[in-house]
Amino acid sequence: MRPLTGEDQSHLGPYRLLGRLGAGGMGRVYLGRHRDATDATADGLAAVKTIRTDIDEHPTFRARFDREVRAARRVGNV
Repeated sequence: MRPLTGEDQSHLGPYRLLGRLGAGGMGRVYLGRHRDATDATADGLAAVKTIRTDIDEHPTFRARFDREVRAARRVGNV
């Protein structure tokens, strides 16, 4: 995990971002801690993905992202 930089947000939705896990074709992935761990995983940690604004309206983006979410749920047993 890499530290956050000046171009990273410190919070996204209910998550406080702790560091950057990586980046790829769709955007960046951060490690976040949910502000209320009772509404998240046992320790409140989650991978939080941001999407590049230039692709969020692309016609095939939503289907691709949906496949990625389903795959992550199978791996993470969410």
